[in-house]
Amino acid sequence: MSWPTYALDELGVVSRGRSRHRPRDAQHLYGGPFPFVQTGDVKAAPLYLTSYSQTYSEAGLAQSKLWPAGTLCITIAANIAETCILGIDACFPDSIIGFVADPGKADTTFIKYQFDAVMREKMKRVSQGVAQDNLSQEKLLSFRFPVPDLLTQQRIAGILSAYDDLIENNRRRIGLLEQAARLLSREWFVHLRFPGHETAKIVDGLPEGWERMPASEAMHINPRTTWKASESKLITMVPMGALSTSGMNCDPSLFERREQPAGVKFMNGDTLFARITPCLENGKTSYVNFLQEGEVACGSTEFVVFRERRISRFMAYLLAREEGFRKNAISSMVGSSGRQRVQPSCFDKYLVPVPPKPVVEDFDRVVEPMFREIEHIDKSIGKLTRARDLLLPRLMDGRIPV
Repeated sequence: MSWPTYALDELGVVSRGRSRHRPRDAQHLYGGPFPFVQTGDVKAAPLYLTSYSQTYSEAGLAQSKLWPAGTLCITIAANIAETCILGIDACFPDSIIGFVADPGKADTTFIKYQFDAVMREKMKRVSQGVAQDNLSQEKLLSFRFPVPDLLTQQRIAGILSAYDDLIENNRRRIGLLEQAARLLSREWFVHLRFPGHETAKIVDGLPEGWERMPASEAMHINPRTTWKASESKLITMVPMGALSTSGMNCDPSLFERREQPAGVKFMNGDTLFARITPCLENGKTSYVNFLQEGEVACGSTEFVVFRERRISRFMAYLLAREEGFRKNAISSMVGSSGRQRVQPSCFDKYLVPVPPKPVVEDFDRVVEPMFREIEHIDKSIGKLTRARDLLLPRLMDGRIPV
C-alpha cells in the first residue's frame, strides 16, 4: 500500500524553539513558573511530556515563547529526531522544533509515530557532525512523510497510543509503589517511628539495640565480585544511560552483551549509584533485579556498587535515594568542571542508624512485596513495549490495514 507523501510544513505549522538571550545560562532567566523543556526532557518523555528539569522566569519567557499543549516537539541537536507531545504549555530552545498539526490534514500522534517508525533513523543519517549531531529546520522540511487520509491516521494512532497509555499507567503504578517504600524507609530509619517505637528505650539518641555506623560499614561499597568466563560466554554490560533518574528500574534495551567484563561487577540485589556529575545530581540510581539467579553483570566505571551487609538490600537502595545521603556524596565531588566524581571517603563520614536484625527482617517483610510488584509491572511494560514496537512499522507502512 502506497500513501501520498508530504513535507512537514504541508501538514501544519513548523517553528523553531526560541531562546534569544545571551548568555543562555543567565541566572535571572530561570526559576519561575513557566516550564522550559530541553532535548533531554524530550528524549526521556513518554508519549506526552509533563515532566521537565528547568523553568523560566518572566524574563525567560519574554525572550522565548510558550507553545501550547498538543505541540509535537522534535529535537534537532544532540538527540536527533526524538519526539514527544507536550502535555502542558511549555517553552523550549532552538534545539527543538515545534509542530502544530492542521486538524484537517494531520493527526499529531500519528506524525509522532511516523518519526518513531521511519523518519528518526533517516534523519540521524544526514545529521552526523564532527563535534555534535545537528539537524537544521531546512533539512527537516526536506523529508517527505507518507501520510494516509485523516481517518486512517487517527485509527493507527489510536491503536498505538492504547499501548502507550497502558505503559504509562504501569509506570505511574511503579512510581506510587516506590514512593510508598521510600516513605516507609524514612519513617522507620530517619524519624525512628518503627513498630514498637513508643515503648523503645532511647540510648544516646537511638532506640536501645540500634547502632550508628558509617555507611561503608552498614553496607559493602564496591564489593569484590568474580565473573567466570567458563560459566557464560557473554556478560551483560549496563551503561550509565540505562539507569533511571527517578526510579529503581533500568532500561534493558540499552544493555550490551560482551565477551569480557569492563568496569564494576554486580549481582541481583545490588544498587548502582552514579558517582559522576551530572548523573548523580540528576538522580541516576538503580536496583539490580534483572539478572538470572547467580548471574554476574558489569557496568560503567562511573558506578558505585552497594551490597547488603548490616542493612538489607532493600534498605541499601532506599538509603541511596535519601536526600541527605545524596547531598553528602555530591558535596564530596572533586575534579575538573563537568567531570567531578564522588570521593569514596564520603561513605566513611555518613552515619547510618542500623537496627537489630529482627527490625531489619520486619522491614524487609513489608517492602519486599513492593519491590517484587515493581519488578512484575516492569516486565509487563517490557512485553507491552515489544508488542507496540512490533506493530509500529507494520501499521506505519500500511502492511496491517485498519
